[in-house]
Amino acid sequence: MSGTLDRLVAQKTQEGEHDEQNHQKINNMRHNDFPLYTPFHKGLRCAERQPLKAYLKVEAMNDEKSVKVWDILVRLFHWSLVITFVVAYVTSEDGNVWHIYSGYAVLGLIVFRLLWGLIGSKYARFSNFIYSPAIVLKYIKQLKAKNPKHYTGHNPAAGYMVVALLLSLIVVTVSGLKLYAVEEGLGPLAGAGSEFVIINKAYADEDEYEEEGYGREGNEQSGEFWEEVHEASTNFTLFLIFLHIAGVLVSSRLHKENLVKAMITGKKKE
Repeated sequence: MSGTLDRLVAQKTQEGEHDEQNHQKINNMRHNDFPLYTPFHKGLRCAERQPLKAYLKVEAMNDEKSVKVWDILVRLFHWSLVITFVVAYVTSEDGNVWHIYSGYAVLGLIVFRLLWGLIGSKYARFSNFIYSPAIVLKYIKQLKAKNPKHYTGHNPAAGYMVVALLLSLIVVTVSGLKLYAVEEGLGPLAGAGSEFVIINKAYADEDEYEEEGYGREGNEQSGEFWEEVHEASTNFTLFLIFLHIAGVLVSSRLHKENLVKAMITGKKKE
């Protein structure tokens, strides 16, 4: 009886040692053969228990790879210009007060951006993103090959787009002010020779151009001229805006960065 009991005890002891060896072998496999096992599951458990903390940790890691590019004034200018231009465009009926005020706002924003492009922060200055035509063409070729060089600030094509949009908006606002001066006799350009005359009075037939009729016809010609300039420049600006949006989408995809978010937070990847 005692011999049978001893054999059972010895058998259980061997089974216990065998189980312990297997357990140790599994642990060694986890740590040595699969080094990502423990951190992965640890991170997974952490994310399950504290999802916000895990998310903020990932965001902090992303921030370490980003750099501050757009200052607060550049961002405010950008989104203010978007809003004021949209308001001006949708309220373009004759005599709409919102169209007039939003037009003044657009002009004021342009003047600010021109000044800030000279004395502003590093990436806001024109000298930082206006490249030679050769560099622009090289960048466009890289863009077509889907392997463009990454620029921290504006890329060469975007830099030219910024200049084109500013110049186009200057034509839009100035032509709008001239039209306002001719048709309503109001605005800062109302006293700046609002009549636009195609045919000089000295060379016109005196019977055709009497004093009162001449002035009326001159104003009509002037109004038609500035209205055509205003409409054409507005349409051209819309075309540039669509190109700009397309460029943002393409660059975001190729460079794997969110450029819209960058213009909100001011941060881009290095």
